[in-house]
Amino acid sequence: MSLLDFLRPRPKNTANIARERLRIIVAQERATRGGPDYLPLLRNELLEVIRKYVHVGAEAVQINVERSSEGEVLELSVALPETGAATGTGG
Repeated sequence: MSLLDFLRPRPKNTANIARERLRIIVAQERATRGGPDYLPLLRNELLEVIRKYVHVGAEAVQINVERSSEGEVLELSVALPETGAATGTGG
């Protein structure tokens, strides 16, 4: 190993990056598997309504369904931007 080898940028370990991406995709698939078919459509429609009042990204709306012996619980989480980034059009 020479001094120049120390100064050269090291290539990123693409296998680890690909493994991490695959792990995220599998986790998302497992989270949506078994859920109602209407959840993606519901999420998109909620996102469109929220965007009428506030600029938010597609990742801002998270919907989860939890099942228990008593029934199902629909959990909705919306990450709103800071106050200065909001564009309120309503009264």
